[in-house]
Amino acid sequence: MRENRCSIIQAVPGDAQRMKECVIAAYSHYIPRTGLPPGPMLNDYSKVINAHQAFVIKQNERIIGILVLMLFRKGFLLDNVAIHPEFQGKGLGKVLIEFAEEEAKKQGYSEIYLYTHELMTENLNLYKYLGYIETKRRFENGRPRVYMCKSLKTNL
Repeated sequence: MRENRCSIIQAVPGDAQRMKECVIAAYSHYIPRTGLPPGPMLNDYSKVINAHQAFVIKQNERIIGILVLMLFRKGFLLDNVAIHPEFQGKGLGKVLIEFAEEEAKKQGYSEIYLYTHELMTENLNLYKYLGYIETKRRFENGRPRVYMCKSLKTNL
């Protein structure tokens, strides 16, 4: 699979267990750093698929990446991006983030929000590189979170 030619498809209920496995593989290395399993590792992906916009990248029926988007009164949240470690560093995370931004625009949003643990510095650096701006820091669910936002308005 070439990183620029991946298919992002809507997740279906039968994907839930494999999504969870992908997330666990992608996030487990953060446990020693943060002292707790990252929030996405605790999710029930059957419920996530039913309640939110969930997408996957598959290679030969294997889920190698996931994306979860949530709609709230306050806006469009990029809730989770996870790439299986075997496929990290190939640009797939960026592809999923760009897909999320396009989905937000298609659905009429002019901004997209996300948050991450403050100790996940590589994520913070990536989001800043992609144009996200830190808006606040807050301690929630036992975790210090950094909230970020990106304007999706295009300058003409």
